[in-house]
Amino acid sequence: MRFGLAIAACALLAATLPAVAAGPKAAHAEIKNAQGAKIGTARFTSTPNGVKVSVKVSQLTPGEHGIHIHTVGKCEAPGFTTAGGHFNPTGAHHGAKNSQEPHPHVGDLENLTVGQNGKASATFTISGATLADGQNSLFHEGGTALVIHAKADDLMSDPSGNSGDRIACGVIER
Repeated sequence: MRFGLAIAACALLAATLPAVAAGPKAAHAEIKNAQGAKIGTARFTSTPNGVKVSVKVSQLTPGEHGIHIHTVGKCEAPGFTTAGGHFNPTGAHHGAKNSQEPHPHVGDLENLTVGQNGKASATFTISGATLADGQNSLFHEGGTALVIHAKADDLMSDPSGNSGDRIACGVIER
């Protein structure tokens, strides 16, 4: 009887280890503007192709804005320079349209389009990123942040696509 319980306990433990090793299935970020006001949220979910991010924001200037994952999980207003550069663990060039290989950065996303009402809602897939451990983890030492820029990203110019000032930021958290 005790031997059977021991085997069952070991089997249960073994079944839960891969889930723990895989890391969290989801994460989030509270996006704030340069004045420290919350203007939106982002939800991150593990997928077989990377990490899906769903963003909802308001109070932004209408038009296209660059949006990227940055390499440091720190969002000190007003300039958000503490978020560091783009998340680029593979040493790639910036932008999906960059003619130099390899490209793009893991942290490069398509532009965020804000409506005339100052609101935007978008979903992106961060190819190659993970919420689990590893080189491409959004939870590497120091963490990461989601940053929204003042202008559209041209999707090709190093290092940030000429996307202008950083106007909003959210630390990516478990």
